[in-house]
Amino acid sequence: MGLDIGTTSTKTIITNEKGTLLGAGEAGYPLAVPQPSWAEQDSDLMFEAVLQSIKEAIQRAGIDGKQLEAIGFSTAMHSVIPMDADGRPLMNSIIWADNRSVAQVQRLKDENLSSMLYHKTGIPIHPMTPLPKIMWLKEERPDIFEKAVKYISIKEYVLYKFFGRYVVDHSVAGGTCLFNLNTLSWDPDALRIAGIREDQLSELVPTTHIMRGMNREFADLLGLDPEVAFVIGAADGALANLGVGAVEPGVVALTIGTSGAVRTVVPKPMTDSKERTFCYALTENHWVIGGATSNGGLMLRWFRDEFSWPEVEEARRTGRDPYDVMIAAAKEVAPGSEGLLFLPFLSGERAPYWNADARGSFFGIGLHHKRPHFIRAVLEGILFAVYGIGIALRDLAGPATEIRASGGFARSPEWRQIMSDMFGYPVHIPKSHESSSFGAVVLAMYAVGALERLEDVNKLIPITERQEPNIEISPTYIELYYLYDRVYRKLEQEFSIIAEYQRRTTTK
Repeated sequence: MGLDIGTTSTKTIITNEKGTLLGAGEAGYPLAVPQPSWAEQDSDLMFEAVLQSIKEAIQRAGIDGKQLEAIGFSTAMHSVIPMDADGRPLMNSIIWADNRSVAQVQRLKDENLSSMLYHKTGIPIHPMTPLPKIMWLKEERPDIFEKAVKYISIKEYVLYKFFGRYVVDHSVAGGTCLFNLNTLSWDPDALRIAGIREDQLSELVPTTHIMRGMNREFADLLGLDPEVAFVIGAADGALANLGVGAVEPGVVALTIGTSGAVRTVVPKPMTDSKERTFCYALTENHWVIGGATSNGGLMLRWFRDEFSWPEVEEARRTGRDPYDVMIAAAKEVAPGSEGLLFLPFLSGERAPYWNADARGSFFGIGLHHKRPHFIRAVLEGILFAVYGIGIALRDLAGPATEIRASGGFARSPEWRQIMSDMFGYPVHIPKSHESSSFGAVVLAMYAVGALERLEDVNKLIPITERQEPNIEISPTYIELYYLYDRVYRKLEQEFSIIAEYQRRTTTK
């Protein structure tokens, strides 16, 4: 079984030893935005979704839950839940999308602490990370800060409910900006900056660590053997690489769903002199480097909802998907959108700029530009965002040989072709289930000895589609990418000014 707690839902899959899907379950939960730039979720609702998705997967697989040999666990990174002495959350989980700690991040940069923290922890300083979130709690919610005996993630909360222990894997810990990559321990300098003690964080274990002795109440509720091997697993990004088979040198995993990410696997921890990328563990011999963009398919949905009503109306009239109509319109426009660039920073930006104040822009608008140009520019802008991360990976780990693509966008041949043309590499689409939950399955197989090497995952994942680059188009995209990057650099100060104005004037 592979269990993945995502931003909008928890997904669970069950496979046999050959990786064949037997059953799947999913349960969703709401996102709370109590103030602009805040993002929270109810930990207990998320735990109920975990239970529901497990029960549904077992039912749909048509098995007895006690047949399960192992369970692997994946979660989204960067959540923070302050816990009281009785093991109860003191507030909602503050998730990765929350930007309330912008001021704390800026102070760390102003005090020249951000580079030191990055090279120790492998995580660029950004409001998404738990360290500045804890600083915010200390300064803005001292009532909660004083009561908190533990600071944990949603994965740790589920494990605490299941096993009565506070424990965290090296991968999820690696996303906190509190975990030292080289010593595999909580970093004293980071703890001092956050204002917390080591005993306020969970016990650190490898991603292949096996837990047994599940709380019998929940084991009985789910129909599981309490002694089933529960493999603690890793963060969703690392497991997404594993889930698409991108674990060998030169193979890059590129995922675009609501947001996007580009990652590759290297044999040891690695940081970037320009501080563009993150680094966290998959296993002790497999380290994931890469970056995530905050602005993936969400940008196309925004444009559809706000500006693309003719395509939406045509889709309604013809029974087609609105995105298919939009992409068909964009296909009629030449690569490069006739000089129209879209900087897709409507949610700020993570890699490679790590700037929560970045804002979206269309650049180069002329009278010759029509709505299809804007649609294509949005598609290309999303891919420019991930291409910039790809450049950082090339600088660190050498040229790619292959891209493994997943996420909703990978279903579109047109979008895949733009990607292949831009990157200049073949794009392969693996036949896989939800990549993070399947990665959790594979890591569980590896932990219990059902898979000898992680690289053997490729025996379980056939390639269903291949997209070859058009090398005549690639130079157009390279030229425009460097203009895109130049525009960002020129507007960096202005982004901060307009972001501050928006914070002052946006209605709560």
